[in-house]
Amino acid sequence: MEKKPYYITTAIAYTSGKPHIGNTYEIILADAIARFRRMEGFDVRFQTGTDEHGQKIEDKATAAGMTPKEFVDKTAGEVKRIWDLMNTSYDRFIRTTDPDHELQIQKIFKKLYEKGDIYKGAYEGMYCKECEAFYTESQIEDGKCPECGMEVHPAKEEAYFFKMSKYADRLIEHIETHPEFIQPESRKNEMMNNFLKPGLMDLCVSRTSFKWGIPVDFDPSHVVYVWVDALSNYITGLGYDADGNHGELYKKYWPAALHLIGKDILRFHTIYWPIMLMALDVPLPKQVFGHPWLLLGEGKMSKSKGNVIYADDLVDIFGVDAVRYFAIHEMPFENDGTITWELVVERVNSDLANTLGNLVNRTISMSNKYFGGEVSDKGAEEAVDQDFKAVICGTRDKAVEKMTDLHAADAMTEIWNLFKRCNKYIDETEPWVLAKDEAKKDRLATVLYNLIEGINIGASLIQPFMPETSDKILAQINAKPRAFEDMDKFGLYESGTHVTEKPEILFARKDLKEVLAKVEELL
Repeated sequence: MEKKPYYITTAIAYTSGKPHIGNTYEIILADAIARFRRMEGFDVRFQTGTDEHGQKIEDKATAAGMTPKEFVDKTAGEVKRIWDLMNTSYDRFIRTTDPDHELQIQKIFKKLYEKGDIYKGAYEGMYCKECEAFYTESQIEDGKCPECGMEVHPAKEEAYFFKMSKYADRLIEHIETHPEFIQPESRKNEMMNNFLKPGLMDLCVSRTSFKWGIPVDFDPSHVVYVWVDALSNYITGLGYDADGNHGELYKKYWPAALHLIGKDILRFHTIYWPIMLMALDVPLPKQVFGHPWLLLGEGKMSKSKGNVIYADDLVDIFGVDAVRYFAIHEMPFENDGTITWELVVERVNSDLANTLGNLVNRTISMSNKYFGGEVSDKGAEEAVDQDFKAVICGTRDKAVEKMTDLHAADAMTEIWNLFKRCNKYIDETEPWVLAKDEAKKDRLATVLYNLIEGINIGASLIQPFMPETSDKILAQINAKPRAFEDMDKFGLYESGTHVTEKPEILFARKDLKEVLAKVEELL
């Protein structure tokens, strides 16, 4: 049977500096979704990358005594290093300085110009260098940018504009007839009521005040501005060609199943981007999900404020999978999540060391102690087993239901309920009591078999979220990952299999004082 294509993208990271855990959360979530879809049997294409042009990059490169290209090579390398450190399974890491991308951006710009959707004019207004955006007087408070709070200054320059209003009605109709297009639902209302319905202004799509960008080939004093350049990566990365000679990946994977982005750039992805696609006669992506922010304590992380936690610092202390677990588990679907060092320690100790690590360790240790490591199903069933098995076998479908709606934290909770049910089963059956009675030996063997089978299914289900931990658990119980279609069946673990003699501790408990002392050193 041919697999159904599923194309997922993250926003491309701006190369102005090292990504913090708030930025990194997005790639971890996207990776969990991509891996889950692969597990379900989809043919997944997963793209991420870096946005590398603009005035801010030009200025930062000058300040660092580098050319812009040297600067972005270094920063893009740092972004990629962190994405790889977090064990993310992307298929392409696109850079907006890639030659295939740059060529298509010039062609796209020219096509829209020749079609009459882009025209030349002049821009005058209050300009924020940090956001690289113009604002009207009514949007500004106390001379400060409404987005980042930095000072804005009056500016005027010649520019090309995109006729947004031409396509506004068509976009409103699309959003109204495709309720799944913008998620969560609350974000859809915000886009419609705040931006689309009041009327769209034409969009500035070129700049002359800096040089670090893709030149407009028919008017080289202009560079293509971020909206056309950065947003188009989702199609150029698949081999889209403005002349119609598309690559095989584009034909196979477009339209995207999901653009996963931060809620702060939703307007660009649900208004600017769809309108550009309409102008190019390209089908719209099926869904744009604007995820919430991961806040440090109560405030949004920002490098300029200095209140950031970096993913690699977290990994140094807790390990990759603990960070993946925390990032996915702590983010609600609509509201912002919170990260503090104290919270991470609490989660690692309770959910990872206790609920999961202790379960695997105890079960393997008992199998070694009572049966020399052999796990056999003796068929000595009791009434208590029925509910246990029902929970184990029902978990896959509950997780799928949550992941279908992108409720990844809830999917993880369902899988953790499986591990908690295993721990409860140990308390209910008391293997150490059964071990004292020779007549209960078959019952004891069956209880341990049931636990190992539960762990096998649970470890297979956590693979998209915590791939290394999944592999470690399966290796310790000497099992292969359970096939997706068999995750609702109990009893497929081969009777007579031996578990490892020495189970390794999956997650060590952390002492908060020691962790905070390490954090002090890092800072």
